[in-house]
Amino acid sequence: MTISAVETRNSSRVPWRVSLASFAGTTIEWYDYYIFGLLAATGVFSRLYFPDQDPATGLLLAFLTYAVGFVARPFGGMFAGHYGDKIGRKPMLVLSLLLMGFATLAMGLLPTYAQIGVWAPILLTVLRLMQGFGAGAEWAGAAIISTEHAPEGRRGFFGSFTQMGVPAGMLFANASVLAVKAAVPADVFDAWAWRVPFLLSVLLIVVGLVVRAKLEDSEDFKDLVAKKQTAHNPLGEALKKETKGVWLVVGMRLAENSAFYLYTTFSVVYIMRTFGAERANQGSMSVLIASAIGVIAVPLWAALSDRIGRKPLYLFGSIGGLLFFPLYFVMTDTGSALLATLAIIIGLAVFHNSMYGPQAAFFSELFSTKLRYSGASMGYQFGSVLAGGIAPLVAVALLNAGNGEPGWVILYFSIIGVITVASAIMAPETVKRVRGRLEAEQQSDSLSSERTPDRARVN
Repeated sequence: MTISAVETRNSSRVPWRVSLASFAGTTIEWYDYYIFGLLAATGVFSRLYFPDQDPATGLLLAFLTYAVGFVARPFGGMFAGHYGDKIGRKPMLVLSLLLMGFATLAMGLLPTYAQIGVWAPILLTVLRLMQGFGAGAEWAGAAIISTEHAPEGRRGFFGSFTQMGVPAGMLFANASVLAVKAAVPADVFDAWAWRVPFLLSVLLIVVGLVVRAKLEDSEDFKDLVAKKQTAHNPLGEALKKETKGVWLVVGMRLAENSAFYLYTTFSVVYIMRTFGAERANQGSMSVLIASAIGVIAVPLWAALSDRIGRKPLYLFGSIGGLLFFPLYFVMTDTGSALLATLAIIIGLAVFHNSMYGPQAAFFSELFSTKLRYSGASMGYQFGSVLAGGIAPLVAVALLNAGNGEPGWVILYFSIIGVITVASAIMAPETVKRVRGRLEAEQQSDSLSSERTPDRARVN
């Protein structure tokens, strides 16, 4: 075999190697992140860290702590975006995994309110903030490094490996929590066994670090570094030059992200509140099934976006999800476990995943290589904190306000859904953009601003 043939063969393996590494790392990160939400939904944190409150208030406080993690995500996204566009994607991916791993391990070892008093919920909140910072630094780096290594015309498919890590992480998180709950009595679970899923993450983090240590930045980014053309102030330049892209990502993220957390976290609470504690595991089992289907559905939707475009699928998912959400409650309120599970599967695997599958490529393609990490990360994470993080908290509060009736929750999601549909309509179709086209447009914009004396230059 000739040297050129070997090089061609090796280069053809790179997209798969990078995408699989992104999938493994993202799965581990989101496993860690979702365990907290699942245990908050079951009431473990409200009982152990907010015991002085009545059950409803304790649950709200647990979800408030859950939502705090989303407050930190934009800061993690901005930090990683800034340095990811300056020094590379790989260092930020390693850092995010280390932060998430430390915070998750510490949660598994954290004393309860009965042991250290008020310091228990304070430290729990601090660790959740650390998790949020790590999660904010994670997504854009994994998505971008996968799409930048992808063959032309297949960015949607290869980028979806990052997206697959989310349902896979949720799948493993649900499986670990359900397995532990099935293995021990309820009092033992509350006493110490709830810590096991947190502690198991140590093994996964080690695997993730080994995998990510072998990653390399894309040739596009290496060229920028070699030519000393990386941005001096990526965050500032992204906000100035690519403002529209940032806000479009925020808008398109709202309904997608809030739907995910409403189906995967709030639905567990809703089923328990509506049908009693004896149905406590039904919601988790339904999410487990939907997550398993999502691991397959996400790349299928993404591959379809390579053929027909990102925008049509995003409009399908956002409009369909908006119309279907009220039907979720109709199906669940029948009391049928089968219909409740089917409702969650449709909401996640069909409407949510048709947006989420192409998202890594869609959002990455809205920005130039020079500012891609900063622009995509800011839009993605600000959308997360405005919708996903507070969605379960708001939904529980609205459910309480409606005396258990979901009307206010439906109205809340409808408002978010309309914003996402409008943003998707305004977004350009990116699938036909060839490599370098967006960079040429950015260079043209830069030259134009240099020729205009009354506009400040960004170094």
